[in-house]
Amino acid sequence: MSTVFITGSADGLGARAARRLIAEGHEVVLHARSESRALEALAAAPGAAAALHGDLSSIEQIRGIAQQANARGRFDAVIHNAGVGYRERQRIETADRLSHLFAINVLAPYLLTSLMALPDRLIYLSSGMHRGGDPSTDDLQWSRRRWQGAQAYSDSKLWDTVLAFAVARLHPELRSNAVEPGWVPTKMGGAGAPDELERGDETQAWLAVSSDPAAQATGRLFYHLRPIDASPAASDVDVQARLLDACRALTGESL
Repeated sequence: MSTVFITGSADGLGARAARRLIAEGHEVVLHARSESRALEALAAAPGAAAALHGDLSSIEQIRGIAQQANARGRFDAVIHNAGVGYRERQRIETADRLSHLFAINVLAPYLLTSLMALPDRLIYLSSGMHRGGDPSTDDLQWSRRRWQGAQAYSDSKLWDTVLAFAVARLHPELRSNAVEPGWVPTKMGGAGAPDELERGDETQAWLAVSSDPAAQATGRLFYHLRPIDASPAASDVDVQARLLDACRALTGESL
């Protein structure tokens, strides 16, 4: 049995991965943005061990989530599933004066990775759209550029892949990978998404717990249980360093 923490697991792929892992006999801790949503998450995933709560758009609340997680002890695996999509029609600013999309999709997994006891396995949710991401760190918060939701989302998914690969390089003692779940019909993906919903949570759950030799890889991008090529920027040490420097400047925390 493995212990697994999944961010953003009140619904969507996070909830599906949780139910899959619970059915396989693993101990799963959920996460939702508020206490009421955490209760809903527990009701939707019978057998879950607990549900932590905190808004991933807030640096203070991300710290609170890390404290809650560390109080439970070290996890075997963490799936950084939480994210917002590309339908935000304007730049939304958080209380920390950050782009809402960047804060949730990128800074939250960075900060949780920095503050939580490192597990044996880390999984970061990417997207096929990461290949269109811009590896420049000149305007991560979209404070100077005219907002483009799809581009901002693509950028964030590139940064998630960069983060997964950077952690793999800096911490060879653990396994850190990114997952492209496919364009599946979730709330984020939309009803018309063409990929199979049943496969959308399969790979991240497999990477979290499987003893399959193929699941022991690190620093790779996976799609439907298979490693695939990521954007070359994800493996670029200079790009990794620029992202980590930017996140460290925003949070004061280092990997």
